[in-house]
Amino acid sequence: MTLQDNKDLISKGIKEFNILLDQQVFPDPPIPEEAMATIVDDWVNLYINYYKLQMTGEQQEQDQALQELRQELTTLSAPFVDKYKAFLKSL
Repeated sequence: MTLQDNKDLISKGIKEFNILLDQQVFPDPPIPEEAMATIVDDWVNLYINYYKLQMTGEQQEQDQALQELRQELTTLSAPFVDKYKAFLKSL
């Protein structure tokens, strides 16, 4: 196992998270914006906990890879939350 394995896991996690976001249908009746933000945070944590078990290398390398994954997933989730805010405003 190498650091490249961690990069591959990060890439895989990003792809899977994008699929998750793309598959979401906004709830009817809608939930508050804060609740959706909490759900998205929970999704990020779920992915982090899942991939944490698969990371390789020294603890510091694993921690760095997980931090990178968290940053990527948080960045990906921001437009989704913005889209949800716009959806709520349109109601």
